Amino acid sequence: MKNQKLELKGMKFYAFHGCLPFERQSGAEYLVDFECYYDFGPAAGCDDLSQAIDLARVYALVAAQMQIPCKLIETVAVRIADSISAEFPQLERFSVKVCKLNPPVDGECLLSAATVERP
Repeated sequence: MKNQKLELKGMKFYAFHGCLPFERQSGAEYLVDFECYYDFGPAAGCDDLSQAIDLARVYALVAAQMQIPCKLIETVAVRIADSISAEFPQLERFSVKVCKLNPPVDGECLLSAATVERP
């Protein structure tokens, strides 16, 4: 594996995940980060998107999963990782981090997060 990293950070979504009824009704703001490691030398050498990880496609996969309400951000993170794995089997290693801004806890909290790393 080469130490070549590609990132898509701070993808913003308004979604309806959560265990509490008001979370499923009102929704909340989320941030999703993606980073991957793969040998992008061939893509860089030929300057051809078809040889690279298409970040627009990654965004579309994330957006599709964010639209499906569920109770846990852990579930969302795993579903996103599964869809990325299926679409981009050439990835040597990647991670997805799903952050819920201002989670409903008894106190001040910037965010809660779930991260999936593959492999």
